Amino acid sequence: MPSASLPRAVFAMDPVNLPLLFPEPLMARLRRTAEIDTALVVTDLRDPAAAAALAGAEVLITGWGCPRLDEDAAAAAPRLRAVLHAAGSVRSLVGESLWERGVAVSSAVTGNAVPVAEYTLAMILLAGKDAFAHRERFRRTHAQPTPAETAGTGNLGRVVGVIGASRVGRRLLELLRPFDFDVLLHDPYVDEAEAAALGARAVSLEDLLRRSDIVTLHAPDIPETRHLLDRTRLALVRDGGMLVNTSRGALVDHVALTDELVAGRLHAVLDVTDPEPLPADSPLYDLPNVFLTPHIAGSLGNELERLGRIVVEELERLAGGLPLAHEVRHADLAKVA
Repeated sequence: MPSASLPRAVFAMDPVNLPLLFPEPLMARLRRTAEIDTALVVTDLRDPAAAAALAGAEVLITGWGCPRLDEDAAAAAPRLRAVLHAAGSVRSLVGESLWERGVAVSSAVTGNAVPVAEYTLAMILLAGKDAFAHRERFRRTHAQPTPAETAGTGNLGRVVGVIGASRVGRRLLELLRPFDFDVLLHDPYVDEAEAAALGARAVSLEDLLRRSDIVTLHAPDIPETRHLLDRTRLALVRDGGMLVNTSRGALVDHVALTDELVAGRLHAVLDVTDPEPLPADSPLYDLPNVFLTPHIAGSLGNELERLGRIVVEELERLAGGLPLAHEVRHADLAKVA
């Protein structure tokens, strides 16, 4: 029997993700740390079958598919003192009722940043080698490229512009260090000294767009960043430039971007779009200068275990009376994803 001193926890997420987030070794650690019914996964806070568990819950372990934690959550879980989110952003998950009650909120967003940064690095390297265009040409011709067709290819000295020193942005900057790139950074909260420490040069957004061969987006999706790359700013990107977006589709004016891509002036790697998914008749599905993927940069498959491990470690800290390592502050929501 679990010790009475263990915190009482409840899962709230899409049940399909539970075994991926918490494979048996992690689930065993979780059971040693909390009193939890591992067969109960709440998807509806008003479900009578979950009422007793929620009424005694001190911790909610949440993930994708969790209902919004608003007044219903506050009423259903009056003893709740922590939400440990085994996913990324909590912006749309945690309502004001819980923040006002002082419920601690933690997110595994740092773990989710790892595969996003890795995917972005891979796309930058492939873009620098012009791999997407060479693939299309090879499909048509079955012939080796001519020297003229590879004249502009290569990653030596390529200018990479990183928009946003978010968790993903910072991890990407770390991954870019071993390569011979010239890295520019735009983030309104990062000064020249901090940018240099991150391995980049701080520049204005407009300067970054004009100078970069490859522009990659890692800013938060907040009202101030909606259509951050509008028609005017997209026009600043040099002819043949590449845009990589693994952040959020709303950061880009997709009508303006589509016009640039249909015209063939720009190239793009888009893992996120606005809307998502794109309409079936969108030309972006078939353009040779667009590499379109269905929001796969974030944690998938065995990468979900990394998120579960972060949550278990947070629960162990909570049970041991230690501060959370990945706590999200309500005041920071205005500037983070």
